[in-house]
Amino acid sequence: MLEERELLTEGKGKRVYATDDPRTAIVYFKDEAMAFHGLKRGSIMGKGEVNNEVCRHIFLLLKRRGIENHFIRRLDDRRSLVRRLEIIPFAVKVRNRVAGSLVGRLPLTVGSFLYPPVVEFVLKDEELDNTLINSSHIRALRLATLQEIDFITATALKINEILTEHLAAVDIELIDFKLEFGRDGDKIILADEISPDTARFWDSKTHEPLDIDRFRQNLGNVEQAYQDVLQRMMGLDAAENLPDDDQEEEL
Repeated sequence: MLEERELLTEGKGKRVYATDDPRTAIVYFKDEAMAFHGLKRGSIMGKGEVNNEVCRHIFLLLKRRGIENHFIRRLDDRRSLVRRLEIIPFAVKVRNRVAGSLVGRLPLTVGSFLYPPVVEFVLKDEELDNTLINSSHIRALRLATLQEIDFITATALKINEILTEHLAAVDIELIDFKLEFGRDGDKIILADEISPDTARFWDSKTHEPLDIDRFRQNLGNVEQAYQDVLQRMMGLDAAENLPDDDQEEEL
C-alpha cells in the first residue's frame, strides 16, 4: 500500500508529499486561496476537490492526445499520485486574450484577441518577484537548451490548441493559463496543474470569469464558478471515453 511521507513543497493551492516510491509523489489540493503576492488570503469551499478532478480530466485528455504528463491516478477527492520530476525553474504562460498582468504592458484593451497566442516565460524566483524572462535569459542561466525551449514552447501551444477546442464544446473560453514542466531523466514532460487556479476560463456567452479572478476581484459566487467548470467538464467525460480511476495508467 502506498505510504505518504514528508512534505516536499507547498504552494498557493497545493502540497506535494514524497511517497515510499522515489519515482512518485502525492499532490494534495487545498481550499486556501491567495492573490496579490499573499496580500489577499481566503478559502474557497470545495476548491481542492474541484481542482483535483479538473486536473485529472485535463491530464487524461492531454495524455490521450499525445501530451506526456506527470499524472498517474487519483487517490481520493483531494489527492492524486504523480510522477516525481525535477521541475524546470521557469513557468510558461500562454495567452489568447489580454487579461491579468498583460493589461498595461501592451497597448491593447482587456479582452483583446491575441493571434498568434502570446507565449511568456516566468522565472520561478519569489525574491525577484517571478520576473518575466526570455529564451536568451533561460540559456544564459543554463535552465534549458535552445532545443528544450523550442520543445516546451511547441508543447505549450499544442496544449492550448487541444484545450481551446475541448472547452469550446461546453461554452468555456480559455483566456490564458500557466504551465510547468519537469525532467524525467532525458525527457521533459508536463507537470504541476491546469485548473481554475492557474488558468482563466470565461463563459463564452456571458464572458463572466469562472476562475480565481472571481476571488481576486471580489465578484462573488466563487465556489459556484469552480463547480460550474467541473460540471461542464464532467459532461465531456463520456464523449472523450476517459477511464474510471481503477483503469487509469500506472507508473
